[in-house]
Amino acid sequence: MTKPPHAASPAPADTDLMLVERTVAGDQKAFELLVLKYQRRIERLIGRMVRDTDLVEDIAQETFIRAYRALSQFRGEAQFYTWLYRIAVNTAKKALGDLKRDPLVSENALRGGDEEDETSAVENELTTAETPETVLAAKEIAAAVNSAMEALPEELRQAVTLREIEGLSYEEIADVMSCPIGTVRSRIFRAREAISLKIKPLLENQSGKRW
Repeated sequence: MTKPPHAASPAPADTDLMLVERTVAGDQKAFELLVLKYQRRIERLIGRMVRDTDLVEDIAQETFIRAYRALSQFRGEAQFYTWLYRIAVNTAKKALGDLKRDPLVSENALRGGDEEDETSAVENELTTAETPETVLAAKEIAAAVNSAMEALPEELRQAVTLREIEGLSYEEIADVMSCPIGTVRSRIFRAREAISLKIKPLLENQSGKRW
């Protein structure tokens, strides 16, 4: 009688912790699995912090190198991806500081093809009617959101990206950004207000609807 596949469907956090422990114990393949799992999400996050898309892959690689070197310090007190996001944010900030470049949202990153990207999901939902008017309206709204995101100060953009796109909780964002939860709530509120001001006129013009 075959043994039941106990490891077939472990909780994601348990899987991450197990892979971390295996990596620390010397299993290189375990870390490769963590990279495969989070590479696209880390690149997407970095892509919203820098304008130069050519830098995204390099910063992501540096993020994973730093994470690997610091892995023995991970105690499992926070989710692994929260810990990894914090390293990614700090690595991107350092790279931008070294290059003396202002962090701006990458249009290509916001239009990324990741099926988990809520920005893409919203745009797809808006274009389901497939009429020239709705397609044009969706493009205008997406451009307005892009413009509003670009205009946000760095800390507001990071907070709203982590919340609305990456789906992190307020507690996790506070951990990533190393600030109180109250500050996170304030930043997200201010970011939403700024974006709303940009897109509200477009939304109100959609067939007389008020959103």
